[in-house]
Amino acid sequence: MPGEPDRSSVRLAELVAALSLGIDLGFGQPMDHVLRQCLIALRVAERVGLGEGDRAVVYYTALLIDVGCHTDAHEQAKWFGDDIAMKSAKYDHEFGTARAAVSGIRMIGAGKPPIERFRIALEFARSGHREVSSMIAGHAAIAQAFATQLELSPEVQAALGAAYEQWDGKGWPGKLSGEAVPMASRISHLSEFVEVAHRTGGVDEARAVARNRAGRQFDPALAAIVVAQAGELLAGLDEIGTWDAVIDAEPALAITLADGRFETALRAIADFVDLKSPYTLGHARGVSELAAAAADRCGMTAGDVTTLRRAGLVHGFGRLGVSNAIWDKRGRLGAGE
Repeated sequence: MPGEPDRSSVRLAELVAALSLGIDLGFGQPMDHVLRQCLIALRVAERVGLGEGDRAVVYYTALLIDVGCHTDAHEQAKWFGDDIAMKSAKYDHEFGTARAAVSGIRMIGAGKPPIERFRIALEFARSGHREVSSMIAGHAAIAQAFATQLELSPEVQAALGAAYEQWDGKGWPGKLSGEAVPMASRISHLSEFVEVAHRTGGVDEARAVARNRAGRQFDPALAAIVVAQAGELLAGLDEIGTWDAVIDAEPALAITLADGRFETALRAIADFVDLKSPYTLGHARGVSELAAAAADRCGMTAGDVTTLRRAGLVHGFGRLGVSNAIWDKRGRLGAGE
């Protein structure tokens, strides 16, 4: 119809930004957390003088840095009860500190009866801690694989593969340190934590997080930029429309997804959402095929059949916002659940 936008193709930035809202849900964060960290990352990138191509790498890395973290939510819930609460707690304490360790120990077996919690704690002491460390390293590998499916650049793929490396080499998988960690990884990692600190504690808290973790978790030079220029870096984040700002901020030539590539991207998202639980593997593709077949038999137009097929691929997107302690529980749910 006249005046309607052309939806024959979709910008990749729009699709990835939409996915970021699901990532927010999976971390128990407001639904603009990832969008805001992307804007912060771009502002830092500008201040270190990155060119347009390198800023594009930062852009997609910041939007996808945590995309793999829900893919083993079933295992996370096995150890910690509420996988979303466990992931949201990562912003409370610096990795590797005694306070972070105590916080993690307190969550082991959460929601279980005392005897069951004791059993889980013993099992965690024997092997669980190694399993969890392996899972964190795996998140980066999964994010890297997802970027490959979206046909993002090799530079974005490499940055996502190093998303959890730290400046001091004590990150995951712990193969890189210092300037060997891709710049986009360092900027995105810093921006993620600065966003949470600023949103919950203001500019002073953002400065404190950057200052206190410089040289360990964060690149000290990047952290120094945040400390010195936090007011400017974080200005206006509460007032701007983050969705439009992020879409408009896409560096370099906008990447569009025509029909074939669009459906390939939707299938990749469907598969990632279904990884949240072992009981839903392949579910979205099955729903998509059934919905399209039913629409065809009902004599719907080819365009409507296509729309239903695509809707089926992403119909379960909201599942990311519900803990696996709910999805995977056998038997009836309690009143609180």
